[in-house]
Amino acid sequence: MIAYRTLDPSTGELVEEFPLASERDIESALDSTVVGYRANRRRSFDDRAKILNAAADELERSAGELAELMALEMGKPRAQGKAEAEKCAWVCRYYAEHAAEQLRSEQRPSDGAEAWVRFEPLGVVLAIMPWNFPLWQLFRFAAPALAAGNAVVLKHAPNTPRCALAIEDLFSRIGEPALLRNLFLDNDQAARVLGDPRIAAVTLTGSARAGRAVAAIAGQHLKPSVLELGGSDPFLVLDDADLERAVAVGVTSRCLNNGQSCIAAKRFLVHTECYPRFREAFVEAMRVQKIGRPLEPKTQIGPLARADLRDTLDQQVQAATAQGARALCGGEPLSGEGFFYPPTVLEGVTEAMDAYRDELFGPVAVLLRVDSDEQAIAVANATPFGLGASVWTRDRSRAERFARHLDCGAVFINGLVKSDPRLPFGGVKESGYGRELSLEGIREFVNVKTVWHA
Repeated sequence: MIAYRTLDPSTGELVEEFPLASERDIESALDSTVVGYRANRRRSFDDRAKILNAAADELERSAGELAELMALEMGKPRAQGKAEAEKCAWVCRYYAEHAAEQLRSEQRPSDGAEAWVRFEPLGVVLAIMPWNFPLWQLFRFAAPALAAGNAVVLKHAPNTPRCALAIEDLFSRIGEPALLRNLFLDNDQAARVLGDPRIAAVTLTGSARAGRAVAAIAGQHLKPSVLELGGSDPFLVLDDADLERAVAVGVTSRCLNNGQSCIAAKRFLVHTECYPRFREAFVEAMRVQKIGRPLEPKTQIGPLARADLRDTLDQQVQAATAQGARALCGGEPLSGEGFFYPPTVLEGVTEAMDAYRDELFGPVAVLLRVDSDEQAIAVANATPFGLGASVWTRDRSRAERFARHLDCGAVFINGLVKSDPRLPFGGVKESGYGRELSLEGIREFVNVKTVWHA
């Protein structure tokens, strides 16, 4: 059965198809990664660091090729794809340097005895990964997981099979093919693999629907899970904000990766005092974004990754406008080949509309006017998601108040919400649970073991 395919989103042209994994493929991958895990858990942190640094070297060397692969499979502009590969190298080097300290055994007091807490690897972790950041989403989990002594089975998105094969090939090139194996699985196969006793845990980055399904299976088998799901992130512009900077960062946040990012700014909550000025500058900046094929140097926004994603986004926009919202720019798919959707700004969105709270996964911004800080916080939290938020104000104490009261996993003051190896990443509510990156990320897939000596 053919389920994985490379389809050029710039043209809609089918490039290549890949069959699903056979039972022999699955058994081979599971057996191989168990062997890889057993070898990795016995390694010193220095030896694991050498592997991660070798992976970083390969990522940097092949960053241009990987960028072209991402452009072909999911439409990412080439410069952004190259930056993604280089960021993957960064996270590998970060854990190569810091894992030993982050997982160092800790002595704890205990009624006069000697007690230690150790952090030991769990085993083979199943990674169910999305298409929008086909390298970064995998490496931000895999770098700490491998540094901790685990191994990985990868089930990637069906529309980025070549990216999945490139990741697997990278580990073969550095001489560690058993540390990460790729499998082209459908949902039923993935469920069986998750239930297999050779799999110790699972991580998923994807939709809330997928998260619920994976969490249910993991719970049935009593296996740890980390879920990184969607977001409807607020971008709050207060009346004392630096408007020029807020507009520039807001457009970047909304349009990065063709608008297909869980932590992109999606709902722009702007104080009445500065709303007219922000609105005028923001709409114009969105309108002039350069749309084109992802390998063209001047392209800022490429196509959406698939036709169904473009159509779903357009349905959300049309539903809002049918209920009275107005498209200040954009508002419908571009004609011609490919899955292009222009930067769009919606105004007049009300609580009765789904666009008020739901995730719009593409370059569509919702402008909302707020009259006070209290209203801004209430509207920002009026969504089932809780991933990130960006707050724009010159008043530090005011910013701190927003940071305390916003229901999300990260608040960035006067800056772009982003993931950083040095900071924990994750959300609350329907944005998932668990953390990736930093100290918190590397300790997600370890056995926190107490050792007590009389």
